[in-house]
Amino acid sequence: MKPLLYCLLAVGLLCGTRVAAQTATYTNFIRQVQFPSGLQWDAPVDAMGEQLSALAIDPGGARFELWTVMSAPLTSYLLSSSYVGTYIPVAQVVITSEDGSSAIPRTRADRPFTVDITITGLLAGAADPEPSKSVKFLQHVQSYGVKGTGVSIDRTQARLMSQSSITTNGTQKLTFSLNSVPGEDRSKVRGEQRFSFFSLADYQAPESQLASQFIQIWPVADGAITGITQNQLIRYALPQVTLTLNDLYPTSTTYAQVYKGDAQLGVTGKIVPGSALVINDSVPQDRVLTIRKYDSVFDTDGRWTMELVTVTPFGIDRLCYVSFDLDRTIRMNSAFSTVE
Repeated sequence: MKPLLYCLLAVGLLCGTRVAAQTATYTNFIRQVQFPSGLQWDAPVDAMGEQLSALAIDPGGARFELWTVMSAPLTSYLLSSSYVGTYIPVAQVVITSEDGSSAIPRTRADRPFTVDITITGLLAGAADPEPSKSVKFLQHVQSYGVKGTGVSIDRTQARLMSQSSITTNGTQKLTFSLNSVPGEDRSKVRGEQRFSFFSLADYQAPESQLASQFIQIWPVADGAITGITQNQLIRYALPQVTLTLNDLYPTSTTYAQVYKGDAQLGVTGKIVPGSALVINDSVPQDRVLTIRKYDSVFDTDGRWTMELVTVTPFGIDRLCYVSFDLDRTIRMNSAFSTVE
């Protein structure tokens, strides 16, 4: 049998690694597993392209897995897999979110995502083998736990949410307004949802994964400003301020800004020196910043607002704010007299 020509499914892999942690590098490879022998062959691949498979396809078929390995911390990610057989249908899963910056699909806990599933090659004849007439579609969900990142997670422990049988060819779009990762505070869940197709077992090959993709769910960021209290009157020198930032999205820019008057949404103010923080990573980040000597952004006395703002692929969000009154005027009381 001729070798199989395949295409990498993670087209965005190279772009994704460029915005990953600066200390990390990625190695990508295709793993081919033959059935029924179980022979395995790994072939390094580029982030985008196509090449011939190293081995011919045996009568029992072969499974192709697309892997990427992150160097720091050392972590392997199975990005996609596909099983190819003599009469086995072809399946595809494509997950789309508002964040297209990563090879691994991801989104925020309060944002929607879509899943496009496609099946081709299903047969319907009475004499056709059962694995050629039906496939199983499964949905799994798994929490990473408090502050978890998914590194070294045991995915066999994922909870099965649903299972269905598909017997017709075509494409379906599934829309999820919110994720299903378990957790009491829905804004702070972190974990993943996986969507997979499996073939039916027969005498040539066991039940095999035809296609699979997962999306990572990361929490909504929050923050606090300490050192200035709401409605405080500040005389003369501005106090030291501490910015506490939790669960900053892996691709985000966060800063403190100030503007005249009480708090208002959508106002563009002056960025406080030393407060800007750019995150280009694969997981959320926590930070604590101490701000001193930022008087230059206050050009007049009066009512001012300082707020923490984060910019993500989902838009601009205010994390917190504090409004206060500034009076740096020095007043002198004196009396004059003469002696005659």
